[in-house]
Amino acid sequence: MLDANRLRVLVEIAHAGSIAAAADRLSFTPPALSQQLTKLEREVGCVLVERGRTGATLTEAGRVLLEHGERVLGELRDAEAAVRAVAGDRPGRLSLGAFASAGKVLLPEALAAFGHEHPHVRLSLSDIEPPGGHGLVASGDLDLLVTHRYPGVPLPRSGGLHRERLLVDPLMAVAPTGHPITDNELSLADLAGEEWICGAPGIHNRISLDTAAAAAGVRLTVAYETRDYEVALALIEAGVGVALIPRSILGAARGGGWVSRPLRGTRLAREIYTVHRSRPPEPVPAMVATLRRTAARALRTGRAPEPHGSGPGPDPR
Repeated sequence: MLDANRLRVLVEIAHAGSIAAAADRLSFTPPALSQQLTKLEREVGCVLVERGRTGATLTEAGRVLLEHGERVLGELRDAEAAVRAVAGDRPGRLSLGAFASAGKVLLPEALAAFGHEHPHVRLSLSDIEPPGGHGLVASGDLDLLVTHRYPGVPLPRSGGLHRERLLVDPLMAVAPTGHPITDNELSLADLAGEEWICGAPGIHNRISLDTAAAAAGVRLTVAYETRDYEVALALIEAGVGVALIPRSILGAARGGGWVSRPLRGTRLAREIYTVHRSRPPEPVPAMVATLRRTAARALRTGRAPEPHGSGPGPDPR
């Protein structure tokens, strides 16, 4: 039978990206951690990690064992939590991971409300960009993940985790004040001659834009590459370019000089999800309920203020 502590070594190496970083997280020396990995490889009879000068890369066998190892560690942590609950111990911590714009739009209100209702729980937050984080939830390193999916981007495998759609966040066409979009809903074809602001190739919002353009049969020019929506809005306010921006981001934005409208002929939206283990102990369900309430308010208020132009388009659900 495989040793759970050695499985943890493999999981930490995968999460940290190198033997040295994993050793630091586990309070090992790198040679000692490497010895544990070698013993694990002997147990399974194959190489699990390719060691390189720039880090550690899991082999195909290593990736297979990682998926099982994450679940094993998560089950062990669940078992410990269940026993402590029977003994009368209340959970004292909750670790969350979330992408950057969720940290601005959803989490401040949710964390404040949860902290008021559960003052005994110590909260922690990590910045995790999609598609990352699912393995951390599976292993129990994270209690709860807030992640997203853009049109054209597949969801990662859930690996037996529970994934719940929290919010459908429409993508709005945003342009400088005075642009023709102020008075009319325009299609992607109508905006084909514009200079676009979007993430670099491979970034989720860029994949979404490219997928929508291909479906519309048009070619768009991304002149300004940024994944930061605040930078995109600042450029638009300066009269530079147009962009697709989630409605919740617009509702939280300050400043002026832009207008927003839904695209004609398509209803694009990013979907925001919570991810946790299938049988989450408290206080995870309580935090999910708090996030649901916050998300409902974000959808109602997540629109451009009146000075910025028209209100939101239809919910694409």
